[in-house]
Amino acid sequence: MAERKHLKTGWMDLVWLLFLLGLAVLPPIDEPHKQFTLLAIALLQLFEGKLAERIPRRGWAYVVLLKIFLATLLIDHTGGLSINSSYYPIYYLPVFTAALHFEAIGTLIWTAIASAAYSAYLYPALQEYELTPESLAELSQRILFFFLAAVVINQFATKSRQQTEELAESNRQLEKAQADARRSERLAALGQLSAGLAHEIRNPLGVIKGSSEMLSQKLATADPLSAELAGYISSEVNRLSALVSRFLDFARPLHAEPHPHEITSLMDKALKSVSDQWKGGTVRVTKDYAADLPLALLDENLSEQVFVNLVQNAYEAMGDKGGDLSVSIANARSTGRNGLQVRIADSGPGIPPEIREQIFNPFFTTKKTGVGLGLSIVSKIMDEHQGSIRVEPAPTQGTAFVLYFPVSSSFIESEVTAS
Repeated sequence: MAERKHLKTGWMDLVWLLFLLGLAVLPPIDEPHKQFTLLAIALLQLFEGKLAERIPRRGWAYVVLLKIFLATLLIDHTGGLSINSSYYPIYYLPVFTAALHFEAIGTLIWTAIASAAYSAYLYPALQEYELTPESLAELSQRILFFFLAAVVINQFATKSRQQTEELAESNRQLEKAQADARRSERLAALGQLSAGLAHEIRNPLGVIKGSSEMLSQKLATADPLSAELAGYISSEVNRLSALVSRFLDFARPLHAEPHPHEITSLMDKALKSVSDQWKGGTVRVTKDYAADLPLALLDENLSEQVFVNLVQNAYEAMGDKGGDLSVSIANARSTGRNGLQVRIADSGPGIPPEIREQIFNPFFTTKKTGVGLGLSIVSKIMDEHQGSIRVEPAPTQGTAFVLYFPVSSSFIESEVTAS
């Protein structure tokens, strides 16, 4: 595709050179100023893109200005009376360039400047000749055609840019959908593997756990070392059992039953639950809930699990040093739907940009004791709610998780009725 585009650009450049060469061999031929001006126009036309790239903010403005200057110079050396020069259509070059690279207002301004540059030759002509109504009408027609061409080209360029942006957005959405589909396939395969593995492990764990408890009872009054070792067996079995439960939570199909619910109460409950069990550094919690929030469509138990998981991660990220945790809930729109945006931001060390896209993958974790299933389960729950979750850096330091929940349909209907 890149080679084809380069080849196409090369052919267009050749066409430009052939047209300008045709102007060079037309009368007046023995006018060196004309030939040098045409050469300058050809070079500018070939390298205008590179010139504009070197001056990102005003590059195309300088290109248009240079073309107006060169067009004015060419008119001055292609006829006895410059205002009557048959080369006046050269002003279409700056007009077209402005129409392609500027918005409507900018296009009209640059076209007016080009028209003024051409009309400036009217002053020396009036020193020798009288301006007749026919001449004034012809000059007006030429200028009006400048504006007409500018408007047509600008409309075409604007539609082309809009279509390009829409196509780019469609490509982004398609890539996201493909990534989500691949991720769903991986999750499904891992879920089946985890379910089978957890099932096979849970049965022998139950036997080991029961045996270790009986052994602990019999060794309670015996050798202290033996009793301690039996206690280790029981505690490690409990840890493995908890791990198996996490596997099953990940593998088990979620069936959320969303109902209209006040989301702030669930968040407050999750914050209190984590805070009561936290034994690390002091965490200062700041809550910013918008007034008159609508009811969200959510499954109470699953949503509370999401909030607890994210708040717990925030606490653990700040660790023994403690820090600041800010929680905000506000109205939002996503993919054309009304909803609520929940933002949970901590002041911890943050998540490196290169792994932000991986943190929702199963079994990916940066914790020494984690198994990497918490955020995967959170992501599944948000998908089940037809919502979304993303991670982004906090404004100053740390990490922010941003969640979107759709609002209650009854609320939407009442809003539409009231309006």
